[in-house]
Amino acid sequence: MKPVSLIESSLPGQVWNSARQLDNIPVINTETLVPTGARAVVIAPHPGDEVVMCGGLLQLLSSLGHPLQLISITDGSASHPGSQQWSEKRLSVFRGQESVEALRRLGLPMHSLKWIRGGFTDNALAKHETQLTQFIARYLRPGDVVFTTWREDGTCDHDAVGRASANAASMVGATINELPVWAWHWPTRDQGLFPWHRARKVRLDTWTVARKSHATHAYASQLDGEPAIGIAPLLPRVILERMRLPYEVVFV
Repeated sequence: MKPVSLIESSLPGQVWNSARQLDNIPVINTETLVPTGARAVVIAPHPGDEVVMCGGLLQLLSSLGHPLQLISITDGSASHPGSQQWSEKRLSVFRGQESVEALRRLGLPMHSLKWIRGGFTDNALAKHETQLTQFIARYLRPGDVVFTTWREDGTCDHDAVGRASANAASMVGATINELPVWAWHWPTRDQGLFPWHRARKVRLDTWTVARKSHATHAYASQLDGEPAIGIAPLLPRVILERMRLPYEVVFV
């Protein structure tokens, strides 16, 4: 994940809390999104993106007994360049541990969850998009339903993973769904750039929202920045606020 500008985050007029189209997004149920017996594959550019992106949907799919596969493309170790507290060596281990705790807080069956870790380098995925596509395709099967970051989310890694996932899904005959992450925090004036015609709303109950919010707080390395070296929190307050929305939006 990449930091949202703290100045931008202090403004109320962002797409997630101001776009007029939000109230009119059609609702889709989980059974329609992922047919009975289908495997759901969540592809996260960095550890934590799976929770911020679709932590509620993951819970719903798990409760219905769908086979789940999580693919973490990078280990997130480059999130704090120049930091002594959160060095790349420490983060290469710690970010994975944070994800284990976050998934536990979501209530996912860790004994049966298939989890693939790609080991790609942060902030460089666009340079290796062909290799990334081939890697993802290796772990997909015909009939899979894939969820990943929107290919126009606005950060290089998220965009590259969205494109590579779409290409890999097309190659093997899987269905692709994309979810905005950082794009939600664009200023409202950019709401016209969203593909609202593709948007579907997955409703979440109170307990599902609470578990998702609790899971987000498992990423201790992302909650506090280091102002002395110019690093803002990777999960600023505005992101944590958005985690309490009673729905998630999927671009189908």
